[in-house]
Amino acid sequence: MNEITPFGDQPPAPLPDAAQAALPQDPMPHSVEAEQQLLGAILTNNDVYDRVASIINVGHFYDPVHARIYEVAAARISKNQLASPVTLKAFMEDDEGLKELGGPSYLAKLASASISAFAVRDYAQMIYDLAIRRELIGLGQSISEKARRVDVASEPKEQIVEAEQSLYKLAEQGQTESGFKSFLKAVTEAVNVTNEAYQRGGGMAGISTGLTDLDKQLGGLHPSDLLILAGRPSMGKTSLATNIAFNVAKAYKRGLKPDGTEGAIDGGVVGFYSLEMSAEQLAGRILAEASEISSHKIRQGDMTEDEFRRFVQAAKDLESCPLFIDDTPALPIAQLAARARRLKRTHGLDLLVIDYLQLCRGTAENRVNEIAEISMGMKAIAKELNIPVIALSQLSRQVESRDDKRPQLSDLRESGSIEQDADVVMFVFREEYYKEREKPGDHEMERMQQWQEEMSALHGKADVIVGKQRHGPIGTVTLTFEAQFTRFGNLAKAWQQGYEEQGY
Repeated sequence: MNEITPFGDQPPAPLPDAAQAALPQDPMPHSVEAEQQLLGAILTNNDVYDRVASIINVGHFYDPVHARIYEVAAARISKNQLASPVTLKAFMEDDEGLKELGGPSYLAKLASASISAFAVRDYAQMIYDLAIRRELIGLGQSISEKARRVDVASEPKEQIVEAEQSLYKLAEQGQTESGFKSFLKAVTEAVNVTNEAYQRGGGMAGISTGLTDLDKQLGGLHPSDLLILAGRPSMGKTSLATNIAFNVAKAYKRGLKPDGTEGAIDGGVVGFYSLEMSAEQLAGRILAEASEISSHKIRQGDMTEDEFRRFVQAAKDLESCPLFIDDTPALPIAQLAARARRLKRTHGLDLLVIDYLQLCRGTAENRVNEIAEISMGMKAIAKELNIPVIALSQLSRQVESRDDKRPQLSDLRESGSIEQDADVVMFVFREEYYKEREKPGDHEMERMQQWQEEMSALHGKADVIVGKQRHGPIGTVTLTFEAQFTRFGNLAKAWQQGYEEQGY
């Protein structure tokens, strides 16, 4: 192991002893008084413990003696036994640290010096905050030490990811608002969600996909939901996910939400993990849809002057679109979560799309367990960030061996945990794709005519089969599909077409 020295011929000269002595030797952040007041309040009134147990634990105390006192008291209270200076004396008489503070009489001093149990949560919060500061200092020192060591096995990029994960892990500690909610609070939140839907004219509480019939079936994209969008290759699942992401980002408007907070009042900021295609390929698909120019023409550069102008104008219009693409391949689920948190913190995040689930990496050696870890991780991201997460998934080949090619839940590839963790499971199915491969020979006139009629009825249509929905009905939604633009759209109903023909 080598140690990094500053650039230049000579390392800097060490400080003289007098100068080093003048440097402040600050102790780690702590408050012995807050710890004493908290312990005194607990020893005086054991009911106080329930008010602080969700905020602090033994590891948050700076003084090791105070930590041991809290540990013994907590153990007794948890067993519905009295924790007082008298009962704790039997357990701590031989404690060397306590002897240095005056022995068991120190326990009595703690109880007698306790001023009020009213401020006990404030003391607990103060102890917790100071403990976090100490952990931050320790983490900073650890990062510094690792960075100074030049080790072949530890790349700088890996150190950055490791440091980021440690910081997020630290940030997630002590979520004191979690736990049981009163039924009143839960009912109030449910009423607020329904009120949002009502204010939109009986529309939906969630984010609109931009596809009317799909919105009616799902009620929009709801926060904390994991939606699985599955299909066989060439069915258009990436196209549909891209369309939804683009529609949400395009409709984005920021303002004051009904609960008084500032955020997206329409549409939203979208994060798109493209683990299969590059960011440029994905952008090409979105531009094909926006400019109405064939994606094949865009790839070949085979455009007329008018088409090229439309293409450039579409690109300009999309510059301000809050759609963020990450095309890092084989991303571990922990890193995927860390990047989503960072995006939410820096730009906001209202919808996350992952293309696709099987290309993520987990830590388990068994593939089934790895997929289970990934699907659970995606559901955890949805709940933690309070956003809808759309994850694309492959289907097993057994679909192809059936006469009826319409997919079902049992076709989800590699793990049943995907079905369990998902709030919504949708399948993209284009019968036209399969019917096209059944084309009869030119000499079979009758069969050819029948095939052409069937193809005509199926042309430009795609079914989104909702196979599971935790909060609503299952069913099938028919959409239009324009293959040349890789675009899904709303299917006009017969009565709507009649109105259009009459000029309404």
